[in-house]
Amino acid sequence: MDNLPLGPLLGVLALALLWSALFSAVDAARQVIGSQRPHERSGDRPTLDFPLESLILATTVSKVIVVVLGTVLATWQWQAHGLWVAGLVATCSLLVFAEYLPRLLATRHPEAFITLGNALLRPIFKALAPAAWLLNGIARLILKPFASKPGPVNQHGDDDNLTSQLIEELAQDARANKPHLLSGIHALDSITVNDILVPRSEVDGINLDEPIEKIIEQLIISRHTRLPVYHNDINQVERVLNTRQISHLLPKAELTIEQLLAACYEAYFVPESTPLQLQLLNFHKQQRRLGVVVDEYGEVLGLVTLEDILEEIVGEFEDEHTVDNPHIHPQVDGRFVVDGAASIRELNKSLGWHLPSDGPKTLNGLVTEALESIPDCAVCLKIGRYRLEILQAEENRVTRVLIWHTSALPKVI
Repeated sequence: MDNLPLGPLLGVLALALLWSALFSAVDAARQVIGSQRPHERSGDRPTLDFPLESLILATTVSKVIVVVLGTVLATWQWQAHGLWVAGLVATCSLLVFAEYLPRLLATRHPEAFITLGNALLRPIFKALAPAAWLLNGIARLILKPFASKPGPVNQHGDDDNLTSQLIEELAQDARANKPHLLSGIHALDSITVNDILVPRSEVDGINLDEPIEKIIEQLIISRHTRLPVYHNDINQVERVLNTRQISHLLPKAELTIEQLLAACYEAYFVPESTPLQLQLLNFHKQQRRLGVVVDEYGEVLGLVTLEDILEEIVGEFEDEHTVDNPHIHPQVDGRFVVDGAASIRELNKSLGWHLPSDGPKTLNGLVTEALESIPDCAVCLKIGRYRLEILQAEENRVTRVLIWHTSALPKVI
């Protein structure tokens, strides 16, 4: 140990630390640029000119060299105490100089670090590519027995890669309809799950406290393939039922509670304030297509599905102002009879209107908020440029409203 060349070892240690810092900075810059939205990227953004697997391998090897050389030098200097000294100093040095510092710099100048990495590291990483490919292949081989086995349906009742296929189809549509679809995707950032959820009053769910005969009748007439399962109250949602797995048991009423529970999977809960763009990514990551929306107190507000979010995007480049909503009934005089349960967002989208949608989500909620009471029939009110006449009210809600825009007064017949 006394013959160790101290100077060269210190030089190699410093060089390994420097290269490790550069590798971390390039990786951080890659993540920063990849996370930017398309409209935030200026010009032709730089990309890595070498495989990501090579970057991972080089980063790991450089950190190992720092730890090994640090341990050798510390053991030589402090004998038995050198091991823990080397561990402490190497850990602190790597965290400060090879992680936090370069990553902070890379977040401020990501394009510069990508360009620098391509210029300096391309030959090194291309040389490391065969080893990186081999190690990555070994890792994939180890995981292969644990991968989902092919089959028609997975535990969530969907094809194994169905969500991925939907996202890929959406990306293909974005390339074909770029100006319109991308604007729809960007708009998702300003829309939350709470804006498009199916309210709990309209949720079709399975109450496990009901007799099995009644549950079977409900399943036979249900139009949904995924239903929340709860005890007594929908706030007690425990699971989600995949009805396709038990459909063959319904005609002869052979379904049991045990078989029903076996066809269920764990419920997936979504905060109401989640932006739709983030929720779209979460559905993709979790391989889910239905989420139970809850507020800050854990109260169930309703359901949101992957299809609901895709419709929000697709609706941006469909024909505008087309009345294709079962809640909206056009009249011959130009007015509309609208169900109280109609979503204000859907109403605005179908008619090209601008009713306030930052408060109540349904027409019933908008009317009751404006009147501050449950109205009787034949009550009229004005909200902005729109006239509303209550046609029917039941118990604690408005069920039918006659509505029109003041700039297009109904014709006298």
